[in-house]
Amino acid sequence: MPSIDWDEVRRRREEFWSSSPVYRAIYEKMKRQGYHFIATLGVVKRCHWTREALVNKRFCYKCLWYGIESHRCIQMSPLAAWCWLRCMHCWRLQPEDIGMHWDETRPPVVDEPEVIVEESIKVQKQIVSGYKGNPRVDPKMYEEAMNPKHVAISLTGEPTLYPRLGELIKEYHRRGMTTFLVTHGVRPDILASLEEEPSQLYISLEAWNKEKFMEFNRPIVPRAWELVMEALKLLPSFSCPTVYRLTIIKGFNDSEEALKGFAKLIEIGNPTYVEVKAYMYVGSSRTRLQPSNMPKHEEIRMIGKRLAELTGYMLLSESVPSRIVLLSRIRHPKRHGKGCPDGVEHPEKYAPVITHEYEEMASQ
Repeated sequence: MPSIDWDEVRRRREEFWSSSPVYRAIYEKMKRQGYHFIATLGVVKRCHWTREALVNKRFCYKCLWYGIESHRCIQMSPLAAWCWLRCMHCWRLQPEDIGMHWDETRPPVVDEPEVIVEESIKVQKQIVSGYKGNPRVDPKMYEEAMNPKHVAISLTGEPTLYPRLGELIKEYHRRGMTTFLVTHGVRPDILASLEEEPSQLYISLEAWNKEKFMEFNRPIVPRAWELVMEALKLLPSFSCPTVYRLTIIKGFNDSEEALKGFAKLIEIGNPTYVEVKAYMYVGSSRTRLQPSNMPKHEEIRMIGKRLAELTGYMLLSESVPSRIVLLSRIRHPKRHGKGCPDGVEHPEKYAPVITHEYEEMASQ
């Protein structure tokens, strides 16, 4: 691979985000929210659980269930703000949040996968370097964190709008890293044509039928619900583990009608796992929803039990701090790293609850 001219990468990024008042407003807002821009349109942000792992030895549910080492995980997206949905619960900045509009249907720039990968690793190391010398950080864990091994391609925007997504995944894999791809499933054509599958594929769902999808996910393109259904039908063709992530918003999709609707969707895609997770009152979603829309963990557990009854999936594990439960059609989830070796059976060992945690998160 030819050497990258980082001064030129930085120049192009600054030129693009300064090219209009809309882009400049988005850029400044996201910078204040802790995003680090990479390539032209990509972003990296330190995950809450990176700090928790390094400082407090507490690990996220991906560590508990799939072996991902939280302190070695990059949280990134190849597209900072482009998406075909304007979901009510989304923490990302949306046009109406700042009284502006732009074309979110097609990103105006296509960055080189190699540049995105290299700079995401570079920025993650810069973020982690701030923990060097912290007396609460194990030096061995610090050194491991400086050598990231996993990438969560999710963070913000819709990653399947990046047309070279398969190449991006392949580039991370070439460096010995694992990849979790999270999408809303609006581009089944991209999923069907990936040059390389991710290590694990997620489809996020909040609505259980078209009417509720239009109300809550607010698509900006026609046939978005039909495209999601196409993506669900594709899942059985993947060889990697597949996941439905059901984000539960209290008062919207926690009814018996909604759960029966989700059970029908699960039958379509037959995912390896179903993660049932509580909506969290963070980011820009605070302008659209209320703290009362956050379910308690006990409520998520009950919803998980009901979905297990409706689908025949096993309720395997939970993570109380993340307000999430795991349903699976296999008893032993595939592990993609060395983290939290018995986390499925003993999640409390790796994710002890801090009672004031949610109040702190909500105030960020």
